[in-house]
Amino acid sequence: METHGGDWAGFQARYGALPLDFSASVSPLGLPQGVKQAAADALEQAHRYPDPLCRRLREGLARVHGVPSSAILCGGGAAGLIYRLARALGPGRALLPVPTFSEYGRALEGAGWQLQSFLLSPVEDFSLPRDFLQAITPGLDLVVLCQPNNPTGRAVPPPLMGEILARCRSLGVLLMVDECFADFLDPPQTLAGEVMGGGLLVLRAFTKFYAMAGVRLGYCLCGEAALLERMERAGPPWAVSSLAQEAGLAALREADYAARLRRLIEEQRPLLKGALEECGCRVVPGQANFLLFFHPDPLLAQKLAQKGVLIRSCRDFPGLGPGWYRTAVWTGEGNRRLAECIKGCV
Repeated sequence: METHGGDWAGFQARYGALPLDFSASVSPLGLPQGVKQAAADALEQAHRYPDPLCRRLREGLARVHGVPSSAILCGGGAAGLIYRLARALGPGRALLPVPTFSEYGRALEGAGWQLQSFLLSPVEDFSLPRDFLQAITPGLDLVVLCQPNNPTGRAVPPPLMGEILARCRSLGVLLMVDECFADFLDPPQTLAGEVMGGGLLVLRAFTKFYAMAGVRLGYCLCGEAALLERMERAGPPWAVSSLAQEAGLAALREADYAARLRRLIEEQRPLLKGALEECGCRVVPGQANFLLFFHPDPLLAQKLAQKGVLIRSCRDFPGLGPGWYRTAVWTGEGNRRLAECIKGCV
């Protein structure tokens, strides 16, 4: 069953029209023109198998992140790489803060892992406390962090992240940091430069920042060649199409698009937060391109759907429940429309 945001097809099947979709946290600027053109041009070579090693794309990513191309593995979206990692490492014990992205738990449990949850407090706006360091104990095999976290939007401060990495390394625990939303931070953050020191795997994707959700393109960076080799074997060959590889290379050249998107989100996020608060919502001060909020009406998502608007109900996230919702940050016009619809549901 569909549990994520972005189920426009299900909405269309039920209501006979496309929604205003705030449930998927992708760039409101849409697919960059250069990416569209690169994917279209790649159709000329679509009769050939794609490069299974994604050589040109890995070389481009290596230049961006300052690591060897051998330290990069590409996949069909970040989610696919999460499942590959779970299978490649084999059963073990993993520590995850909750609430967080559900596919970590699904992938790990499906591969026979035992999960240990660290509950984040709504009183502290779901920030990760330093107490998390004490939860990293001998006997763990994996620690998973989302930076910034989905669905809370909260980021781990760099000093604390450094302490977490150091503790994991001292105990021989692999740290996986999902940076799929990290480019929305101000300034953008990444641990990519730390991967060659071992004990760290950084997960990234083109999905959110470049509005490439339908392209399915992600990658991970890790200094442990043996782990990347096991991950490669844990999934099917030709996981990244030729069109996706060319689209990814083109996205790396979209500097103007990236700057424009960051300005838009930085401008609109506080405005949307204020508009939601005027609607009677409690809004978590997120740092990504989405906001987590609480509204006293547990049927708000259903009522908005009847108005043609989709938001993400977070009732299924451990640590949240009825009344918690996530919305993407859109352009000013879209954000105003969302606030008007919420007011109309009261």
